[in-house]
Amino acid sequence: MVTTESVTIKVPVGMSKYLKTANSETELIRNALFLYPYILNQTISHGGAAEILGIRKYELIDIYDKLGYSYLDMTMDELDLELETFRQLKKREAAE
Repeated sequence: MVTTESVTIKVPVGMSKYLKTANSETELIRNALFLYPYILNQTISHGGAAEILGIRKYELIDIYDKLGYSYLDMTMDELDLELETFRQLKKREAAE
């Protein structure tokens, strides 16, 4: 269990009714979303955010994936290019 504390945040009036948590899953998702901008700007890692939330990194990645936030920010073409570059470098190392 994660130790929690209450904080005060300013939100638009219409938003406040949605912040009254109904269950622990909704609260976890909300808190993960609060942390996402800090992952995005590389203030913290996925692992660091998961630790704060008291879950495993892969569980946090799964939450973000279900919400449409990809862990990898590459397209398949970019990933293929990266893999090909890696393979070429490995061939050079083996040849040396």
